[in-house]
Amino acid sequence: MQTRPLGTTGPQVSALGLGCMGMSALYGEADRAESVATIHAALEAGVTLLDTGDFYGMGHNEMLIGEALRSAPAARREQALTSVKFGALRGPDGQWAGYDGRPAAVRNFAAYSLQRLGVDHIDVYRIARVDPEVPIEETVGAIAELVEKGYVRHIGLSEAGAETIRRAAATAPIVDLQIEYSLSSRGIEDRILPTTRELGIGITAYGVLSRGLISGHFTADRQLAANDFRAHSPRFQGENLRHNLGLVEALRKIAEQKGVSVAQIAIAWVLSRGDDIVPLIGARRRDRLTEALGVLDVTLDAADLAAVEDAVPAGSAAGDRYAAAQMAHLDSER
Repeated sequence: MQTRPLGTTGPQVSALGLGCMGMSALYGEADRAESVATIHAALEAGVTLLDTGDFYGMGHNEMLIGEALRSAPAARREQALTSVKFGALRGPDGQWAGYDGRPAAVRNFAAYSLQRLGVDHIDVYRIARVDPEVPIEETVGAIAELVEKGYVRHIGLSEAGAETIRRAAATAPIVDLQIEYSLSSRGIEDRILPTTRELGIGITAYGVLSRGLISGHFTADRQLAANDFRAHSPRFQGENLRHNLGLVEALRKIAEQKGVSVAQIAIAWVLSRGDDIVPLIGARRRDRLTEALGVLDVTLDAADLAAVEDAVPAGSAAGDRYAAAQMAHLDSER
């Protein structure tokens, strides 16, 4: 397994991380046994970074990871690094109710996550969305106190804009920013990525396949379950979907010429953007994990990269990456 540093102050991690959200929420039903087997397979392959959120399935995802870690061989369990997002508020019916970044809430969220994961520390801890009612200095300061006490190893950010990143980094060392980055979502390139690079902050990139849209496996006639958030995502609707799948077909031609899958060439493009970027692979099954890991054997030269960007130019995706209500919570989009 290739490795990359998580920022200038963070740990060395596998070049690909495993995003575990889909094993518990937002993409329809998942198979628990297959999910655990996929985590085990990832650890066996040398993946060290496991990403989750305490609100994925209202704690279900953390408990799932805890189960997988307990049943993994000791050597594999010890190599695993947990990356946890907190702060999202939800009701018993699953509805979203904003974010809470108050210091007391930070400590409370952490206590529950440690218990559900079955660990004595969290490796990277971050608020999922910046709480507009709480200065980022207070939220990051509270995590810094958890670092001092040994409950957290490193501080991360998620979907934060350039100014917020600077304020956070002035408060305590920040190892990474977790944010969507893919051929379909390149907004970080203007201000955010230059800022993180200036400050020595790494990027853990989620949505590298745009929620499966540019995986090469999504089709226009696919029926999405009511509990699959893509059923309400602008990029998966009507003419937007048809346009976006047209981009995928252009990408497929390049992938076939390279003898790789569409998903592999899309992930390889993200890997090519810099050693400070660690793509998170949202594989829920072992076959999808195997496909994603195959990207580590894919090399894109200058001609390949130019062809990929001609097929899917920056800003060519149709539709926002979230519905309007969710976009409003993104400090990174302001």
